[in-house]
Amino acid sequence: MAYRLTMVGTGYLGATTSACMAELGFEVLGVDVDAEKIARLQAGDLPIYEPGLEEILRRNLANGRLRFTTSYEEAAAFGDVHFLCLGTPQKPGEYGADVSYLDAAIESLAPFLERECLVIGKSTVPVGTAQRLSEKLTRLAPIGSGAELAWNPEFLREGFAVKDTLYPDRIVLGVASERAEKIMREVYSSMLERQTPLVITDYPTAELVKVAANAFLATKISFVNAMAEVCEAAHADVKQLSLALSFDDRIGGKFLNPGLGFGGGCLPKDIRAFMARAGELGADQALTFLREVDAINMRRRARMVDLARELTGGSFHGCTVTVLGAAFKPNSDDIRDSPALDVAVTISQQGGRVTVYDPAAQENARRAHPQLSYGESALEAAKDAHVVLLLTEWQEFIDLDPEALGSVVARRKIVDGRNALDAEIWREAGWHYRALGRP
Repeated sequence: MAYRLTMVGTGYLGATTSACMAELGFEVLGVDVDAEKIARLQAGDLPIYEPGLEEILRRNLANGRLRFTTSYEEAAAFGDVHFLCLGTPQKPGEYGADVSYLDAAIESLAPFLERECLVIGKSTVPVGTAQRLSEKLTRLAPIGSGAELAWNPEFLREGFAVKDTLYPDRIVLGVASERAEKIMREVYSSMLERQTPLVITDYPTAELVKVAANAFLATKISFVNAMAEVCEAAHADVKQLSLALSFDDRIGGKFLNPGLGFGGGCLPKDIRAFMARAGELGADQALTFLREVDAINMRRRARMVDLARELTGGSFHGCTVTVLGAAFKPNSDDIRDSPALDVAVTISQQGGRVTVYDPAAQENARRAHPQLSYGESALEAAKDAHVVLLLTEWQEFIDLDPEALGSVVARRKIVDGRNALDAEIWREAGWHYRALGRP
């Protein structure tokens, strides 16, 4: 059977999944309450920056496999399988996740579900959410238990989301019936034919997979950044230490890059929500180490400000500071919990004149922080700078010519917040080069 798919929520996850599932040959309908976003997507205008995605979006709009609506009634009539692609942000003033968008989606969609269908949650949620939503779905849908829930966590990396959707490294299915498993196997048949690893499990395990993965990755990042703190105290080089560790196949080099630490809309809020939920379950002691993981990560931002201040003679007053990078990672325009912008704002609050440049996140940063200045290129942003901070490792910044940059700054001083530059090349060009965790 050729299932018709709906994507409830057309943010980063929903827009990507909509376009990519249409690319695989499915008829897809994206649904969202944001009429302006729906109009943009229907016109082929992607509201986010994600390499390769806009081309896929436009191609599938043109061939008729993909369209968008604000009508839940239309979505219920159209879809055989409904994917929930809603955000679960951190609650204001606490660690827990806000799952109200998922509840609202179930409450909006379920009353129109009059024939058998499968609703698939893809969001990162506190364990126990799927069971609760399953009961709500059955209660509110006219078809009752004919509207069944499954949980299928997403593992998209911003900047690589198209590849991760079309060629996932694993598929996790949390199901409560053989029927749900059968439908999901058919939806993902093209991937399963390529021998993509498949894990069939229950709701709580499927919910835990994503937060456990994010907790592990955050721990690995904070581990190497804790080593950077020790290296600074011991006058050692964390870059060489990380390289040596990476050759141990039990450890590996991925996520072992020392620097400014992690940000974005997933890792920080997910590890906090994980801690909060563990506390509710009476298992808080199991995750107390994540508090230190979070603390190490936040200390990196403070240390970057300290290093920059050292290079401006102990005070930012009267100094021009250039920040290269606003997105939380390269190949993205996402500024959620961006370490780069956090540092930029802190320096501005301490009296520095801060100018920011980012190849993709410039407008998002400008809207969020209009008090900062913005340059239209790295060279323009660095004009008359007393210190330059590289805080997002865009390839454009890694490829910068130290002589060209040196010709526009007031002083050749740079702090490499991502350990992305060749220190010797920059020092040979007359730059005072500093980096987190290196002599």
